[in-house]
Amino acid sequence: MAIEILVFFFPSDSCRSACDVSKSDNNMHKIAFLTMDSLDGFVAYDGLVREILQDRNITVDEVSWRAVHVNWDQYKVVVIRSPWDYQQAPDEFMSTLSTIESSTAVLLNPLEVVRWNVQKTYLRQLQDAGVAIVPTQWLTSPKASELMNLFPRENTSEIVVKPIVGANADDAFRLKTGDTSESYQHVENVFQNRTALVQPFVDSVTAYGEVSLIFFEGQYSHSVLKKPKTGDFRVQEEHGGRIESITPDQDLINFATRALSVVPCSTLYARIDVVFLDNNQPAIMELELIEPSLYLSYDSAAPGRFADVIEARLRELS
Repeated sequence: MAIEILVFFFPSDSCRSACDVSKSDNNMHKIAFLTMDSLDGFVAYDGLVREILQDRNITVDEVSWRAVHVNWDQYKVVVIRSPWDYQQAPDEFMSTLSTIESSTAVLLNPLEVVRWNVQKTYLRQLQDAGVAIVPTQWLTSPKASELMNLFPRENTSEIVVKPIVGANADDAFRLKTGDTSESYQHVENVFQNRTALVQPFVDSVTAYGEVSLIFFEGQYSHSVLKKPKTGDFRVQEEHGGRIESITPDQDLINFATRALSVVPCSTLYARIDVVFLDNNQPAIMELELIEPSLYLSYDSAAPGRFADVIEARLRELS
């Protein structure tokens, strides 16, 4: 007569711990790149680093900042990368970041950095710290007449007017002394009940270009020179700007490093945009700490360096 014996196996504590660790590891290796609903019309390079991370067994989901009902707890890290329409709804964008920050996911760059950087009034802090910036005024609801009066006062024939919260040169205007009154009135209308950042136009932007220096974990990585297309002043690729890799001298790297040191806490990534004034002095145009293009294709080692610092953060969090 055959006897059937049933054996029940109960995992030991050590086995259960191993299973739990495995599940934790899977979560640890899942991150998100925060982006927008559609990148059509934009030039993005994040796929280069995403491929490297995935080869290292790190899953990367691209999640729009406008997406609803996202379980941010499923990610160990959320890296802000390409939400290039956030300036259209900055309050909603900051609300999304606050939600991520309150989850178990780690937001990079941190919310503290974003809050510091989202309004271009941070340029005042750079200036107060002794870091040269493009001469800047902040005007609330500027009138056409007020803008016209800036030319003799600032001894310039051209000015640039742009919002204190902005991206991709949206609502950025270049005004000249000979422009029609309609041009000034249009700018007045755009900035009604808004604060504008007003700067003299820097001739070297069209004569030479704007230098972007990219840093990972506070360490210099690589640089590009951005030149506007003929007849324009905007250097972004989306507006016809031309990009090329360059090797800046150590003095310029030191200048950008000094500017980055003013930021209130550490950054995973940073882009320092520098132009040259009439005396050839470097000056900060902007510190891009929220969603900068990092121009990863212009240095063959740059995607790997960015992947390295992301992976290092994951190891720290484990």
